[in-house]
Amino acid sequence: MNNAGRDMKIIATGLLVLMAVIYFTSRTFEEVHPAIGFVRAFAEAAMIGGIADWFAVTALFRHPMGLPIPHTAIIPRNKDRIGDTLANFLKNNFLVSRIVAQRMHGVDLAGGVGRFLKSPSGGEGRLRMGASRLIGDIIGSLDQDRLGSMFKGAVKTQAKELDLATPMGQILESVMAENRHGPLIDSTIKWAYRTLDANEYVIRAIVHDRANTVMRWTGLDDRLANEVVDGLYKLLADMATDPEHPVRAKTEESLVQLAQELKSDPALRQRVNEWKLEMIENPAIANWIDGMWESGREALLKASRDPEAAMAGHFGDALMQLGSSLQKDPLLNRQLNRFARRAVAGVVASYGDNIVKLVSETIRGWDAQTITDRVENAVGRDLQYIRVNGTLVGGLVGVMLHLLNHWIY
Repeated sequence: MNNAGRDMKIIATGLLVLMAVIYFTSRTFEEVHPAIGFVRAFAEAAMIGGIADWFAVTALFRHPMGLPIPHTAIIPRNKDRIGDTLANFLKNNFLVSRIVAQRMHGVDLAGGVGRFLKSPSGGEGRLRMGASRLIGDIIGSLDQDRLGSMFKGAVKTQAKELDLATPMGQILESVMAENRHGPLIDSTIKWAYRTLDANEYVIRAIVHDRANTVMRWTGLDDRLANEVVDGLYKLLADMATDPEHPVRAKTEESLVQLAQELKSDPALRQRVNEWKLEMIENPAIANWIDGMWESGREALLKASRDPEAAMAGHFGDALMQLGSSLQKDPLLNRQLNRFARRAVAGVVASYGDNIVKLVSETIRGWDAQTITDRVENAVGRDLQYIRVNGTLVGGLVGVMLHLLNHWIY
């Protein structure tokens, strides 16, 4: 029992002893004056009430006076049932996805994160440092493999549900509308020129392999290959120098059409989605997600251990900008809160039973003395107040009965 509970236990026991002293003293001198009878009645009933409440409180945790009286030592005898009941209570009232989602619906997690990132120096430094260390300890103590699997699974799930075709179409449409596609086409032409220069021999080999014997004997295959290569070089050069070149214009028309089809053509959207799913399942993407998780985890640990350093430099400026965006952009705020709500509900749905099992098995693993001490430390002070109240209330009832006795008789 903690110090506060121990002090209250001494007070409650001392009050009971005091009532016993008053009772025997008043009983000795009861004939001196009729009023002493009320004192005796108060002390007598107070002793009865105090002893009864002492028995009730003690019976919760142990056998009173070591006697194996039936229905005593209730908590030690029923610790397994208490653990199962507590676990089921958590499962039925807290670890339910629907309930968690409802509770999370009113939580503005994005707003809180945004306020902190925008003004990391606000608030109490000690509280911030303590919270950072606590977060670091929690991250460090979690099962790295299991947490990593959860993170990678969440990333893959979100990626599979992501509509990639629509934003691609919108971005391309915006680029074309603002006439920012010129550098893109120029870069493509330069890439094509470098590719042609590096693979010129491939074109010549193709022409040579497909030429017949006569062409090879007369050397026409080499002349034809030169014409093809020179024509391609000239086409790329003309496209690079002439913004109004027909091929460039046709390319722009194709890009505009592609932007529209990405937003409205079901067949193209389906192909983009299939390409996205193939990319997600690609081992290279899996390795990239693994690396992102490891880097993110190390960064979180480093930042939580030293939040002041984490908020310094360009990274800190970027975090502050993110905090400002979370506060000013309602769409981003809503998306982050929705993601957090789904993530928490998903964790509850996936691991709720494991949490319940952990609580139940942990309590089952405690010995009787451990659970008795822990419960008594938690509620012992209030239980000692019950003893004090029982003593005083019993005394008042005794006075009332003594007075009623005088009225009747």
